[in-house]
Amino acid sequence: MDEAQIIARLDLLRTEHRDLDAAIDALATNGIPDQLQIARLKKRKLRLRDEIFNCEDQLIPDIIA
Repeated sequence: MDEAQIIARLDLLRTEHRDLDAAIDALATNGIPDQLQIARLKKRKLRLRDEIFNCEDQLIPDIIA
């Protein structure tokens, strides 16, 4: 992937991460929260965070000290 594709992918991942955060908050404040659904969303959010870090790492050039 070239740099433009990585940046576009990063934007998409960050948007999805924010959306999951909002969904988790909405489920948690809604009467009796569905703990299983919240746990699944949190796992997905963690996987997205890891993928975001991987994409950011690809954008940073390797510098040999």
